[in-house]
Amino acid sequence: MNIQMSSCVILAAFLLDMLLGDPVFFPHPIRWMGSAISRIEPAFRRLPLHLTISGALFAISLIAGTWLIFWMLMRFAQAAHPAIQTGLEIILLYFCLSASSLASASKEVFLTLYTQGLPRARKQVSCIVGRETAKLSESGVLRAAVETTAENLVDGVISPLFFYAIGGVPLAAAYKMVNTLDSMVGYKNDAYICFGKASARIDDVMNYIPARLSVPIIALAAQILNRSGRLSMKTAFHEGSHHLSPNSGYSEAAFTGALEIKLNGPNMYHGRLVEKPYIGVQFSDVRPFHVQMACDLMILSSLIWVVSLTVMHYVSTR
Repeated sequence: MNIQMSSCVILAAFLLDMLLGDPVFFPHPIRWMGSAISRIEPAFRRLPLHLTISGALFAISLIAGTWLIFWMLMRFAQAAHPAIQTGLEIILLYFCLSASSLASASKEVFLTLYTQGLPRARKQVSCIVGRETAKLSESGVLRAAVETTAENLVDGVISPLFFYAIGGVPLAAAYKMVNTLDSMVGYKNDAYICFGKASARIDDVMNYIPARLSVPIIALAAQILNRSGRLSMKTAFHEGSHHLSPNSGYSEAAFTGALEIKLNGPNMYHGRLVEKPYIGVQFSDVRPFHVQMACDLMILSSLIWVVSLTVMHYVSTR
């Protein structure tokens, strides 16, 4: 793939995401991935193997299968016509991005809170976070919205484009299968502590570099928006590891410093209290206006990453 095509695909896919988001009426490969996970899981659970091993085979099969399907699609498109290849590549990469839908979901939590009340906002935020939300305070609901915005900047933009730059659409799609597996089976509860272990570990490995690359991107966006780039970098450097996840803490800490808010902390997951450390204990609690600020920071960070990849591609070919 030449550099002009790569730059065109990245920019066009990001523009489509900004314009269209995630239309519920349109067939979406990520939803198909979720359906495949649900349908295939029982067969692997029935294998006469330890659940950790069968879970690993389950994850590897789905990830490899996803890469193969998307590789074949791109090969067929390439054989048909270069224009068809480029168009399909743009559409498939667009499906791997979720900046617009993430911003919309976070803003919807804020709007629901102040138009329909706390109980409805708890239900709304439960659609985008894994924690239990039934007893969250108003501050807890807002904090959850900001945290998922920060964390999913990596999952929904930084990582997919990172893997696209390395291995094209097939690798970006394989990453989205990894991410979908982690969100569906990567839990530390009785049902998935063994079976979902491989899915969670693969997700940790694949997000390791993108999560850390996100820090200077977020810091630059923070500097442009409100002159808080240095504090964003400092907080990420000192507190990025203060998280149970080896990766999520870095983008969350960068957002914490950028917005001067306190994130993370103890939460209920599947009936158990998980004592996660706070990030940014010296800062204030999340307030309503921070949700919009977090969305603005996420969108600008996404744009900076898109431009950065385009520039890096251009420089690498000169």
